[in-house]
Amino acid sequence: MNTVVLEVRSLADTLADATRAMKAGRAEREARIGFATPELLWQVLTAKRWELLKAMCGAGAMSIREVARRVGRDVKAVHGDVVALLNAGVLSRAAEGGVVFPFEAVRVEFMLEAA
Repeated sequence: MNTVVLEVRSLADTLADATRAMKAGRAEREARIGFATPELLWQVLTAKRWELLKAMCGAGAMSIREVARRVGRDVKAVHGDVVALLNAGVLSRAAEGGVVFPFEAVRVEFMLEAA
C-alpha cells in the first residue's frame, strides 16, 4: 500500500535520517511529509482539508471542480484549500492536469511530551 506519513519533526532531524538511510543504502518504504510543530500541522490540516484528502485518497488525478463535487463544497473554497495543500507539499499537480494525492493511506505521527 502506498502510504504517506505526516509527522512533526525538525528539518535537521529529517535531513539527518535521510542522510543515514542513503549511506546505509536503505530505500524509504513510506513517503514522509514533515511539519516543524504540531501547531503548523493542524494549521495546514484543517478539518475541511482533511475531508479533501479523504476524498482524494487513492482516487488519482482530478480537477478542483471534481474535488469540490465529491465533498459537496463551493469550488472557490476548495480551490483555496487545494492551494494551501499544494504549498505544503501534501498535494501535487498532475501531469495530465488537475491535482493528485498519490497515496492510498495516511498516517499522522507526533508526540506530546510534558513541558
